[in-house]
Amino acid sequence: MFPENKKALLFDLDGTLVDSAPDLALAINQMLTELHLSTFPQDTIRSWVGNGAQTLVERALSGSVTIDNQLDPARVNQALSIFLSAYRQCLCEESTLYPEVKETLVALKGLGYRLAVVTNKPAQFIEPIIDGLGLNGLFELFIGGDSLAERKPHPLPIYHACQQLAVNIELCLMIGDSKNDILAAKAAKMDSVGFTYGYNYGEDIAIYHPEWRLEHFSALLPLLAKN
Repeated sequence: MFPENKKALLFDLDGTLVDSAPDLALAINQMLTELHLSTFPQDTIRSWVGNGAQTLVERALSGSVTIDNQLDPARVNQALSIFLSAYRQCLCEESTLYPEVKETLVALKGLGYRLAVVTNKPAQFIEPIIDGLGLNGLFELFIGGDSLAERKPHPLPIYHACQQLAVNIELCLMIGDSKNDILAAKAAKMDSVGFTYGYNYGEDIAIYHPEWRLEHFSALLPLLAKN
C-alpha cells in the first residue's frame, strides 16, 4: 500500500531530520555545571530528548527520564534559562543530518510536495538549525513547541500546519521518529510515517501503529514517488 494523493509532508526535526543530541547534551551539561550538579553521558541525555526543552531540563534536573514531581518551579525556570542560552551558542557544533536527508528532501520537493517542519523544539532554534545544516529554501512553514498553546502529541500543531498550508488533513502526511509524532497524527486523523531510528525512549515505533514504518530516511522517496 502506498500513500495516495498526498500534497504536503510535515516533518519532525530532532531524531527525524537531525541528530541533535550531541549539541543538546553539550548545553544540558553546561547548565548542570553552572548549577553545580553532576553531568551525564551523551547517551543518557539522548534518551531524554523528544518532548521539548523544558521537559529535557526537568529530566536532567531529575537525573532520569521520569521527572521528579518535587522539582522547584523557580529552579526549573532558572535551569531552563541557562540551558536555552547555552544551546543558542552550540546549535550546529556537533549536530548532523541523518544519512540522505538533504538529497531526499530536495527530490521530494522536486516531485511537487510542500514541506513543513512541525517539532516540539522551541521555535527560535528551528531556522538557525535548518540554515546551519544546509536545508534552507526547502520548507515553507515552521511550527515549534512554543508556537501554539499545545504541542505534539496534541493535534493542534498539525491542524495549524494544515490551516497555514491551506491543505486538507487527508492530503498531508506526518513523518517522525517518536510516539509524539504518531499520536498527534492519529488524533488529527492524519496518516503517518514512523522511522525506526531517532529518539523514541527505547520503544519500537511500531507499537504506535504508523501507517508506514521505515528504517531509513531515503526510503521515503520510493514510497512517495508512487503517489
